[in-house]
Amino acid sequence: MSSDLDGVGLAVISNRFESVVRAMINTLFRTSRSGVLATARDLSCAVITRDCEFLAAAESLPIHVMGGDLAARALQELHPELRRGDAFLNNSPYHGNTHPADHSILVPVIDEEGTHHFTVFTKAHVADCGASRPTTYSSTARDVYDEGTLIFPHTKIQKDYRDCEDIIRMCRMRIRVPDDWYGDYLAQIGAARIGERLLLEMGDEYGWETLHAYARSWFDYSERRMVEALRELPSGRVTAETAHDPFPGIPNGIPLSVTVDVRPDDGLVEVDLRDNGDCMPCGFNMTEAYAKGAALIAVFNSLSQPVPPNAGSFRRIRVLLRENCVAGIPRHPACCSSGMSPTDRVINAIARAIAELGEGVGMAEAGVNMSPAFGVLSGNDPRSGGTPFINQLILPAVTGGAGMPRGDGWLLNAAPVVSGAVLRDSVEMDELRHPIRIEDQRIICDSEGAGRFRGAPGATVEYGPIGCSIDVMYTSDGTLTPAQGVRGGKPGARATQHKRLASGDLVDASPERARLEPGETIISVSCGGGGYGPPTERDPERVRHDVVEGWISRERAESVYGVVVTASGEVDGAATARLRGQTPFED
Repeated sequence: MSSDLDGVGLAVISNRFESVVRAMINTLFRTSRSGVLATARDLSCAVITRDCEFLAAAESLPIHVMGGDLAARALQELHPELRRGDAFLNNSPYHGNTHPADHSILVPVIDEEGTHHFTVFTKAHVADCGASRPTTYSSTARDVYDEGTLIFPHTKIQKDYRDCEDIIRMCRMRIRVPDDWYGDYLAQIGAARIGERLLLEMGDEYGWETLHAYARSWFDYSERRMVEALRELPSGRVTAETAHDPFPGIPNGIPLSVTVDVRPDDGLVEVDLRDNGDCMPCGFNMTEAYAKGAALIAVFNSLSQPVPPNAGSFRRIRVLLRENCVAGIPRHPACCSSGMSPTDRVINAIARAIAELGEGVGMAEAGVNMSPAFGVLSGNDPRSGGTPFINQLILPAVTGGAGMPRGDGWLLNAAPVVSGAVLRDSVEMDELRHPIRIEDQRIICDSEGAGRFRGAPGATVEYGPIGCSIDVMYTSDGTLTPAQGVRGGKPGARATQHKRLASGDLVDASPERARLEPGETIISVSCGGGGYGPPTERDPERVRHDVVEGWISRERAESVYGVVVTASGEVDGAATARLRGQTPFED
């Protein structure tokens, strides 16, 4: 095939690359073993060019893949001579990874003549990563040594398509659920090798120069699309402040600042995260992949038209970072175990800053939801003779979608870093996998961020152990600072967590961990999303629907939205007109 590609050629090869990534995703999802992968699908796959540019991903978590070029670049710096049959394990926060619980497998795609053409990579949030405590979120660890996680900076784990058994033994010896980890590792390797095989077939079919020409043309096309989309945004420079809640070890929380400079005439957005403090003695330091991904996610979420996410469109988003910054490039031995929590805050602040530039752009803030509903459970299962277990729950009782310029917050958003890309656990599957009972899951009435387009309401879940003790580890945020609304929209409800004792009494739970004995439960309340625009501008029919669904009360409909809903579930048009006309909404 000629290297001169028209629009049809671009579309055909683009779909072929996406089919490669979908095959990888399906393999990884269907063959993984731990619940956080096999049930919740906290995994991603992508293809990177030989020049370390992000090319393709399908059905992946954006925070996993939007910094994939950083990992590929670090791989080539550490291993300048790549060979066919190699595979590398990377979970290093200092070498292009997100956080250490995200194990990445990178495989160079090399032809029979030894020429490197692409790199495929898979990323999976493992059930356990060998940390000193039974969690994949070591929020209170002062540094990477205190965290204790096994760190693999692009360590060769296969040579000539055969495992390096020393590395496998290290992981099996240190990780609490070695069989689960090894099953997930085999799934990741299998997915990467399928991607490698399919790309080698494409190289034979199209010719490698055609595929490289396609990548250049696809990037140029995507850049043009991004320029067109950015020209629809208002021009301006805005600084937005936010903060992670106080936490054990960080009594003052983590203040964060973002400056967003939108230049429509230049087709450019600049996001500056340099005006933040140095890395802190805790697990909340953002990696470079998190910081870059946060900026990209927030800008893409703020566009009014779809743009292909790849290195071409990324050219128009400039992310300014500095070394040794809590929101930037960590310096060893800073701990980055829970870096996704401040990343949520940064994504929210960037989208909110864009919303401040003008009507119809940006987003409100989404709920920050690493509550016990997303907790990491561990213990010994009495149903199997005391076998150890550890796994992260991702329960439906985490909502938090942000109000948008043209729509309500997505109920299944989960958290800004997730962006709705993970699946929710089945109650039945969680109870089969773990010795627990989920007592209650429901939407919380009147917890949405009110607005012309409201945020998603918060939700609650209550669960506890059966016949044993369990530990629940989490990194709850949003208990002090809720998701903010924009352009007159109101904040969503805050998160809380309580422990119900065997006596039935409720006590406040730590924002980090809970030990549950038989008869005790944890109650997790997740954040609601912020609203977009004044609530009194909301379509009365939408308000009526929310009342009928039980998401808001009739009293809130009247007092906040200025809409009178009758006992029979109908809008009283005359009363609503009088209320909205004579009683303007006040804060």
